[in-house]
Amino acid sequence: MTYTAWIILTASLVGLSCGLIGVFLILRKMAMMADAISHTVLLGIVVAFIITQELTGVHMLIGAIIAGLLTALFVQWLNSLDVQQEAAIGIVFTTLFAIGVILIEAFVGNAHLDVQHALMGEITFIPWNRITLPIVGSIPKATAILTLVFFVVLLFIIAFYKEWKITTFDPGLAASVGIPVLFMHYLFMSLVSITTVASFDAVGAIMVVAMLITPAASAYLWTDRLHMMLVISGLFGVASAVIGYFIAAWIDTSISGSMAFATGLIFLASYLLSPKHGLLAKYLKPEETFE
Repeated sequence: MTYTAWIILTASLVGLSCGLIGVFLILRKMAMMADAISHTVLLGIVVAFIITQELTGVHMLIGAIIAGLLTALFVQWLNSLDVQQEAAIGIVFTTLFAIGVILIEAFVGNAHLDVQHALMGEITFIPWNRITLPIVGSIPKATAILTLVFFVVLLFIIAFYKEWKITTFDPGLAASVGIPVLFMHYLFMSLVSITTVASFDAVGAIMVVAMLITPAASAYLWTDRLHMMLVISGLFGVASAVIGYFIAAWIDTSISGSMAFATGLIFLASYLLSPKHGLLAKYLKPEETFE
């Protein structure tokens, strides 16, 4: 495959995984949790590096997952103290992210781990960092990891589709029929953390947030059916990756930034053209008359 194809494929995998996870974030009204976790995983990554002095390995994933779960735990704890959820998310996210930034400046030194890299990612370097796998041969490491993450996300969504559907729309009913609501919540937060950290190094926090929220929000405008929303959101994530790459190539700018911008373009198009919730459909719909 060409250099361009590897970048587009890797970004598309980010779009697919984040698009699927993002649907449940939107429906659970936890969109800002995506922003929080995409930043607080930095703390887990930095702590894992300080302990092991290695920038790669499973310990980075474990550190990020722990940071994501701590974010969810602290937010829920503050919420239980009657702090509004939005305020709780803001407090936890800024505090843990700030600790991560301080640790980078104080302890990381000259390692290839900095705030700019965390925010924007290094998607242009993806094709050069390769691993060799049986059958498929030499492929970019980020592509291999994101492929695995996509199948893990897909597997969990299929396996727990009914449970997550019920806990998303009616947690009280889920608890009454014996579904472990709290366990499903933290399992979901683990998936968000895994997806975030797998995408983090390649595309940065900005694109992760865009891919987690905007394709799902766009899909929400097109359908009221959960399974269709999952499909459409994943497709919008892929479309954002492709469109964003060619925008970046056209005006010679940041690839990750352009892909995040493309998600906004798709949302704008959805907001205007959606047959049920779109602005144009509402404008053209004849007004109801009453006798």
